[in-house]
Amino acid sequence: MKKSINNDEIKKKLSDLSDWTFIQDQLRKSYIFKNFREAMSFIIRISYEAEQQDHHPEIYNCYNRVEISLSTHDAGNRVTQKDFNLAQAIDSVL
Repeated sequence: MKKSINNDEIKKKLSDLSDWTFIQDQLRKSYIFKNFREAMSFIIRISYEAEQQDHHPEIYNCYNRVEISLSTHDAGNRVTQKDFNLAQAIDSVL
């Protein structure tokens, strides 16, 4: 089982990420794109990074909006370093 990060550590690590929040034991971020095609292209691009890291986010898409939630299933659906690594990789796709 992966080791979860405590809330104080999460808050510190969030300062290194742009616009990510910590809500209900998940890292979350919303992205807005010009249109549906751009939103879907983003989802496809991050799917490669997620697969490479063997860490798969919850993704919600509605037209031009993409919402991502990260937690680690192997840690009881809590946040681990694995989530922060994927969040950084997702942001680097843009």
